[in-house]
Amino acid sequence: MAVSTVKGNAKGDKQAGDNHKSRQYEGAHLTNPWLFSGMIGFFAGLIWGVMRWLFYEMKFTTELPGFLADPFFKSAYLKTGWGIVVGIASYIVFSVLAALLYQALLSKLKGPWPGVLYGLAWWVILFVLLGPVTGMSQRITAAGWNTLFSELCLFLLWGIFIGYSIAFEFTDEASREPLGAH
Repeated sequence: MAVSTVKGNAKGDKQAGDNHKSRQYEGAHLTNPWLFSGMIGFFAGLIWGVMRWLFYEMKFTTELPGFLADPFFKSAYLKTGWGIVVGIASYIVFSVLAALLYQALLSKLKGPWPGVLYGLAWWVILFVLLGPVTGMSQRITAAGWNTLFSELCLFLLWGIFIGYSIAFEFTDEASREPLGAH
C-alpha cells in the first residue's frame, strides 16, 4: 500500500510538472510584477547607493550619498557613518518607488533604451529641476563637470539596471518556451 501511495505521489508530481509546462507554454507568466519590481528597486538602490558612496569617497562627485535625505537631515549628519547609512537607505526607498513607477508606466517596452532614458529623466529631475530648488543637490552651474558626469553615468546605469531587468523578465519570449524545446 505504501508503494502505491509513492507511485500516486510521483504521478501527481509528474502531472503538476506537466501542468506547469503547459501553463508556461500558453504564455501565463508566474512572476508577480509588483513584487519583482520592488525587489529590483531594492537591489538597484543597494548596489547603486553603495556605488554613489564610493564615488563620493573617491572624490568623483561632491554630492553627498544621502542627498535625497538632505531636506530631512542636516548635511553635517549625512557626512557621518550613520548619515551614510541613512543616505543609502533613502536611495533604496527612492529606487523601490522608481522601479514600481517604471513597472506601472514602461514595463511593456523592450530593450535597454527605455531604462537609459528613465535614468536620464531622473537625473534631470534630481539635478537640474527639483534638486536645486529643494536644496537636495547643487545648482548645475556650481556642481562641476566631474560631479555632473559621474552622477549622470550612475543614474544611466541605475536606470538600465531597473529598466532592463523589468523588461527582460516581462517581455522575454524565450522564458515562455516549453521546457526542453529547442
